[in-house]
Amino acid sequence: MANSDTGPITKFPADDLRPARRFVTSHNESGQGIFVGDDEGSHHRVMVRGKGVANIIYSTSSNPVDMNNEADITYARDNEPGIHVPNGTVARLIDFAPGVESPLHRAMSIDYGVVIEGVFEFTLDSGDSKMMYPGDMSVNRGTMHKWRNASPDKSGRMLFVLLDCKPLFVEGKEIREDLGDLASEYADIQKH
Repeated sequence: MANSDTGPITKFPADDLRPARRFVTSHNESGQGIFVGDDEGSHHRVMVRGKGVANIIYSTSSNPVDMNNEADITYARDNEPGIHVPNGTVARLIDFAPGVESPLHRAMSIDYGVVIEGVFEFTLDSGDSKMMYPGDMSVNRGTMHKWRNASPDKSGRMLFVLLDCKPLFVEGKEIREDLGDLASEYADIQKH
């Protein structure tokens, strides 16, 4: 979400997108399913001077996830994750302002991306790119990449699910996380 000017987003959701509801389930004393949460997510973060907003749908501190005694619910509620959680998972909605392009970046995770609303260009550091439409999915395996909301006049929304990965080596060289200009957006978040 590069550029030096200020974007129009001040909160989640972006003004021209509908609210997204999160429903969290658990079990009653009889072992039957119940809803324990109906909200818009635990943590919202306006990013890059209003050019985007992240909404953490859920995060976990481990994989497999410990759901005993609501341990995962407590972790997700009490901990805003960074770009990803070591040994854990993050599900994040991001609303992008019209025409906004993210900085080139890499999280050391496997990232599943799904276009929810809008049209996005997904570009790799090699210059390869793909246009993505609602329902299209990406599987990003630790590559340097950026996202661009292709609409000049409407916000767009994507869902990202990030899973931690083992160290990645290409031709014997370790590939490392590189958040580029996004690093400052996560600088105040402690790693858990």
